[in-house]
Amino acid sequence: MIIKQPMYYPPGDSDRLLHIYLPDEYYETEERYPVMYFFDGHNLFFDEDATYGTCWGLKTFLDHWDKKIIVVGMECSHKDRERLSEYCPYNRHFLGKSINGRGKETFDWIIREIKPMIDGTYRTWSHREATGIGGSSMGGLMSMYGIIAHNDIFSKAACVSTGLCWNGVNLRRDLKQAQLSPDTRIFISWGETESGPVPAGGNAEYDSKESRAARKFEQELQAKQARTCMFFQPGGRHCEADWAKQVPLFMDWLWLEP
Repeated sequence: MIIKQPMYYPPGDSDRLLHIYLPDEYYETEERYPVMYFFDGHNLFFDEDATYGTCWGLKTFLDHWDKKIIVVGMECSHKDRERLSEYCPYNRHFLGKSINGRGKETFDWIIREIKPMIDGTYRTWSHREATGIGGSSMGGLMSMYGIIAHNDIFSKAACVSTGLCWNGVNLRRDLKQAQLSPDTRIFISWGETESGPVPAGGNAEYDSKESRAARKFEQELQAKQARTCMFFQPGGRHCEADWAKQVPLFMDWLWLEP
């Protein structure tokens, strides 16, 4: 079942809708459940809610998955460029315009308000080993930032189409200062059509700009003892339809038994 609930977002002085998935048998048992938080919650479950009319199909996947979990999808602002600000931990330039990054404030909101509300309202396992974060594009950037900066809260992250060639410098600076637990799991993916230039005679999976950046960053994550899973999607585009195909991959890998 999906519960939709507004939640006040202080940095934007307005509400953001939460899309909360509960296992169908939630009210028939006394079980507790792990929780995974996702950015762009409107794109997760239903095509009619998704920005471009195609969702990730996450509800269908979870309904038939052999693990039971609560998912909290956090919707962003749909006004102008506010999503870029809410989902960027850094002040950056993008498409010729400045982004006043509120991503760190967004994480304060998640950790101080959303997570306590979810843990207080639903039967969750609230410890970090049972808590994950995920998203695509700017949501993927936020997930990577979150697993690095708040590793005491999140033990696993799905970082889909994160754009490490664009954000690597800032993330690398944060990673150098971070302490990651050895049980940290990070899924990193990118699609062929979003990989950037490929040298003559090269291969997009290994030689494109994004591929090189992702593999270099993977090495630095592993040096911090994190476990990583890299996925290159042949023909992969920057869109929900292709990200939906990755759902079984990252969910199965992130939530493997220790």
